[in-house]
Amino acid sequence: MKHILVSGASGTVGRFITARLAEDGHKVTCLGRKTVELDGVAFHAWDLADEEVTLPEADALVHAAFSHVPGKYRDGEGDDPHSFIELNVGGAIRIFEAAKLAGIRHAICLSSDAVYANSGNWAVLKEDAELGPDSLYGQVKIAGEMALENLCDDTFAGTALRLASVYGTPPGRSRDKWSSLFSAFARGAKIEPHLGTEVHGEDVASAVSLVLESERPEGAVFDIFNVSDLLLDRHELLSLYASEMAIPVPPPARAPGPLGVLEPGKLKVLGWNPGGKAKLEHYVSSLSVALQGAAGAR
Repeated sequence: MKHILVSGASGTVGRFITARLAEDGHKVTCLGRKTVELDGVAFHAWDLADEEVTLPEADALVHAAFSHVPGKYRDGEGDDPHSFIELNVGGAIRIFEAAKLAGIRHAICLSSDAVYANSGNWAVLKEDAELGPDSLYGQVKIAGEMALENLCDDTFAGTALRLASVYGTPPGRSRDKWSSLFSAFARGAKIEPHLGTEVHGEDVASAVSLVLESERPEGAVFDIFNVSDLLLDRHELLSLYASEMAIPVPPPARAPGPLGVLEPGKLKVLGWNPGGKAKLEHYVSSLSVALQGAAGAR
């Protein structure tokens, strides 16, 4: 059993990670402004804006906290890019420095596929692909990775996980990022085509768990892993939902692309095995069963 600190544990991805680590039998302490409603999870008050950060002794830190306009990551700065940069870059620097000072041996930061250059083509993006984000979000994520890497040495190892877009209903919540999309589609609203890479939150959590448990190569103090499972067109997603819910509405046209596709081969070498299309289909089916049950209860 390890003692693991999780920042942003009340957020969408943080909830998946916190639940998985607790399920694995680790002692988990969430860092944030409010507790998480999960059994056996401790709490330590912390905020991205804190100028002075003191962390409890622990074995590892998973930094999942990120300040953004609700519902948005790209364009998450809204009309205040200065605060967006200060909270997310400055906050990352401060928490990583505090982790090293507290004697924590390993820190994981959640990054994004938005860090890559030329993502608007059909290139297969491995971890050594060219960097060059076209959004402030991507620039901030690179800065967070660099902040961690610059602190790494033989006493303090770091890992950056570059995530695809994350789907799934987080533990303790009843809605997910597609809830509004599904509702709008069922009403017959116009839905714009979209193509993207996706990964279920449970599979992100399993990647974190795997990285924390894996042996690091001799002399390696910083590593990067892509975390992605599916190339998903909104046409396919809504066709699946329409079939499950018997909705007589045609899905949007297929998105033309192109799109850079994350390659998670490094992580799979460690034994990572995401759920793929079967998990997506099961998830959409479970949503439809829940919605139909709620409708029948009314």
